[in-house]
Amino acid sequence: MKVRFTPALFAHAENLLGQLLNFDHPADAVVSRYFREHRQLGHADRGFVAETVFAVLRRGRSIEARCADNLSDRRRLLVALLVVRGWNLRELAPVLKAGEEAWLASVAAFDESALSPAVRCDLPDWLYERLLTSFTADEIPVLAEALNRPAPLDLRVNTLKTDRQALLAQLAEAGIAAQPGAWSPLAVRLRDKPALAKHPLFLSGAFEVQDEGSQLLGLLVEAKRGEMVVDFCAGAGGKTLLLGAQMRNTGRLYAFDVSERRLSKLKPRLARSGLSNVHPVRIEHERDQKVKRMAGKVDRVLVDAPCSGLGTLRRNPDLKWRQDAASVAELTAKQTSILAAAATLLRPGGRLVYATCSLLAEENERIVEAFLAAHPAFRLVPAEQVLARQGVALSGDMLHLLPHLHDTDGFFAAVLEKQNG
Repeated sequence: MKVRFTPALFAHAENLLGQLLNFDHPADAVVSRYFREHRQLGHADRGFVAETVFAVLRRGRSIEARCADNLSDRRRLLVALLVVRGWNLRELAPVLKAGEEAWLASVAAFDESALSPAVRCDLPDWLYERLLTSFTADEIPVLAEALNRPAPLDLRVNTLKTDRQALLAQLAEAGIAAQPGAWSPLAVRLRDKPALAKHPLFLSGAFEVQDEGSQLLGLLVEAKRGEMVVDFCAGAGGKTLLLGAQMRNTGRLYAFDVSERRLSKLKPRLARSGLSNVHPVRIEHERDQKVKRMAGKVDRVLVDAPCSGLGTLRRNPDLKWRQDAASVAELTAKQTSILAAAATLLRPGGRLVYATCSLLAEENERIVEAFLAAHPAFRLVPAEQVLARQGVALSGDMLHLLPHLHDTDGFFAAVLEKQNG
């Protein structure tokens, strides 16, 4: 155990879990705020607290079933440490109260086979039912098990500053174990999760932190030198930076977003990256006049649409408890509107990549199919062809990345081309 396990440290986990289970705000934001308010916690202590409360978020339903009538935040945490994180009773001894050792022994012997499939998978009932429309009953537990594991830490090489082999050598020299990503030619996967924010390689702009699957979405755009490109829902700009490097810092790259706060996070990243062709633009909505003025002029558009985020449960396990069927219905209406608006930007021959980090067909294939039916000037370009040109061997007309098959977050993407004439 790398951390000194004490009642005081366990109390921090209990306090933080109580805040998280209100589901008022995204879990990562709540955790970050808690650690800012408790700066006395060291790196190992923070790691223990974060991993333990996230284990409860990931495995909430089966943990509650094991607790039965003895449910409390304290008991949720003890079960998470025992069952999910694999601690034994000796390791838990520093915090156990009278009677808890016997109770935990019964918890360890609990038979989950009588639980419903959704509870065994730690999924809400509505989500399990939706997944049954795209996956078999045998595949969902495998998918769920992958979603319930913490995500690895991936980096994207900034090709304006270095290349993958050079970065791997520099990381090894710094004592950071890493290997090339399995899919993206720009990806480096770290063995552990070291603190990188103050590392010289990070500060120099040699890499950005970005899931390997997210990198593939950017590769589908295939942005070229001198083009006009729009990242329509840019957020904090992870994919914007990739597009700028593809363009070799030439042409004009617009980063649109409705949130000034998200766009402000792009500025320090831009400074590190060495890019000077990026123009952040806050828009009010997808029909903003700033969008309309660019109609028919743009070579390529990336629409990383607002979505349920259910493909990112490895990182954001709270989303499965914060989303519901009604919120997904609202999102699909928004996705349809954003895709139609973004498509107006393209010149004839231009390309649009529609992408989400969702697992649900109604946010993915159904949106694209409806768009193509309503816009006969567009055709679907097989994603496998676009990726093959960049040395990526993934099959399919549309890109489906899944944690249990590709060890990435769950991503979807379709490549659409506006035909001439």
